[in-house]
Amino acid sequence: MTQANDKLQDTPRIERLIALAERLIAALESDIADLKNGRTIALKTNDPEVQKLTALYGREAQGFDPRIAQSAPPGLRQRFLAITAKFREVLQMHARMIARVKNASEGIIRAIATEVERVNAPMRTYGPRPGAAPKSSGAMLFNKVV
Repeated sequence: MTQANDKLQDTPRIERLIALAERLIAALESDIADLKNGRTIALKTNDPEVQKLTALYGREAQGFDPRIAQSAPPGLRQRFLAITAKFREVLQMHARMIARVKNASEGIIRAIATEVERVNAPMRTYGPRPGAAPKSSGAMLFNKVV
């Protein structure tokens, strides 16, 4: 029973999760500010150090039992709940900003491709092209096969 209580009273683990979440929140907020200003090249989340932090946070959070937070001292529990809520909020905002940038860039690429296709399309005239043989209909093609 004592070992189970010790397992649930894992204050260092909660502190680690809080510290990791704070560092990730700072990186995400930096990315959000960069995305709002149109700078997509220097995003912090592309930094290998931040990616390591993300993987470490994922491993720590994966094995985290909610009962550990419930049995934590009230002050620590409040800090943990507040930082978790803020992390979720910042993560959602980051995802929305990334989706906006993705949609805008895909729209630009689609518009450029449409314009290139329009420019490269042959000009249509009212009469037949000189030297062009008329295309056979599908029925003629079917009759040729049979």
